[in-house]
Amino acid sequence: MTQLAMVMNLDKCIGCHTCSVTCKQAWTNRPGTEYVWFNNVETRPGQGYPRTYEDQERWRGGWVRDRRGRLRLRDGGRFAKLLRIFANPKMPSINDYYEPWTYDYDNLLSAPLGDQMPVAPPRSLISGAPMTIEWSANWDDDLGGSPEIVPDDPVLKKVNEQVKLELEQTFMFYLPRICEHCLNPSCVASCPSGALYKRSEDGIVLVDQDRCRGWRMCVSGCPYKKVYFNHKTGKAEKCTFCYPRVEVGLPTVCSETCVGRLRYIGLVLYDADAVTAAASVEKETDLYEAQKALILDPNDPQVIAAARAEGIPDDWIEAAQRSPVYALIHEYQVALPLHPEYRTMPMVWYIPPLSPVVDAVARDGHDGEDLGNLFGALSALRIPMQYLAGLFTAGDTAVVEAALRRLAAMRSYMRDINLGRPTQPHIPESVGLTEEQVYNMYRLLALAKYDERYVIPTAYPATVPGAVEEAGCSLDFEGGPGMYESGPFGEASGDPVPVAVETFHALRHRQTSGGMAANASRPSRVNLLNWDGRGVPAGMFPDAEST
Repeated sequence: MTQLAMVMNLDKCIGCHTCSVTCKQAWTNRPGTEYVWFNNVETRPGQGYPRTYEDQERWRGGWVRDRRGRLRLRDGGRFAKLLRIFANPKMPSINDYYEPWTYDYDNLLSAPLGDQMPVAPPRSLISGAPMTIEWSANWDDDLGGSPEIVPDDPVLKKVNEQVKLELEQTFMFYLPRICEHCLNPSCVASCPSGALYKRSEDGIVLVDQDRCRGWRMCVSGCPYKKVYFNHKTGKAEKCTFCYPRVEVGLPTVCSETCVGRLRYIGLVLYDADAVTAAASVEKETDLYEAQKALILDPNDPQVIAAARAEGIPDDWIEAAQRSPVYALIHEYQVALPLHPEYRTMPMVWYIPPLSPVVDAVARDGHDGEDLGNLFGALSALRIPMQYLAGLFTAGDTAVVEAALRRLAAMRSYMRDINLGRPTQPHIPESVGLTEEQVYNMYRLLALAKYDERYVIPTAYPATVPGAVEEAGCSLDFEGGPGMYESGPFGEASGDPVPVAVETFHALRHRQTSGGMAANASRPSRVNLLNWDGRGVPAGMFPDAEST
């Protein structure tokens, strides 16, 4: 089967939150979703969003392996869910997210004349009452490394006591998070009404708004807490991987607008029959290798033949062969999954941060890109290897160290090239790579162009089973975002409604005549933000004869 996956290079994230804001504007800028962030950027070390979501002893998310070696939902099976279907205590409250607020701007305009400047006090968007702001998404950004925040970090609690949490010695890094669109999603298994489902054509996990009954078991079942409840509509909502965009070959909104260009999107082929066995391995530290083994080599003739036998079109196979995600996971082995110990087989991977190591070495007066200095500094990280391993490898520090050594070797090797000096072949050999692989990894991580970072096959109705041009939106309901009642392809698709600017790229390839060729039988209004000048409906301009 095929899976759209993402890799984020944490070395390049500057914590600007542009991805969060643009996602918010595209998907959750509606009543009932004020606290909902499909994409958020967390400061590490920190508590995350919602607070301490990684504490599964408290929230009971993900899967566990029982004594017989079988997977069981940590939150309980069908009978346990039935007993508390009307009252679910294992779920974050609004205080664990934050109580959304607005400001009483009318007070600025209507306040009587006085000696003091009027202010706009915060008011709750839930109750309308005055409130004191105490918590919000990305709140750790202002308190990163603070002794009041860091000790409650669930990952940091697992690190041994020799690590000192002194503020002046702690460095921070940013961790952007979206839904993991897992191969073994516990949210899908937790839903009593079967509203959550994983698309067979590309692996994106969505919520069927018609079937959702608001039980919120999916919120409890997701260990990443990336399913949210809309208290206005009574439905669950989550990241959609911007599927109306990726179906026409465009990257997700968070990727498109990322300032640091740290996100990579690509297609991978995986063995669907082996997912359960991989997620059921006994040792948690073996889960990374088990998950990596699920992702098949798209250049293997046997894999290609099996993919074609399953109806996967050749252009999708070609996209998998050019996938930057596969290269970063398998060829260069620098991308790691987030919390594989949850056994959901997450498909958003991360390249661990190396920059603070370089800065720390250079600050002490040493060469920050010398291979010996870098390798020696990796074992003395202020945010230690155990912390990164707690995030990405279920505690296996050897895997994290190997990834960081490859990144360090790339920097040291490329410095010689940039300074015009002879290369040192022993540097890539020391980390199991060739000189060509190191150079290609550098090109991908530092210089990759748009079409190299985003290799997304287009969904064609003729080749993808079940895909139709006028596909419905999973969030298409009263007050829902984005598509309303039209199709996902803009002004020439569906009924006359406003359309998004990004559909211009899709329309550019479809409007090739003087008329509305894509929807000639039902001509619609033209949004001038999207109009490319080629599709001109009747009546848009006055006739020359009438004037």
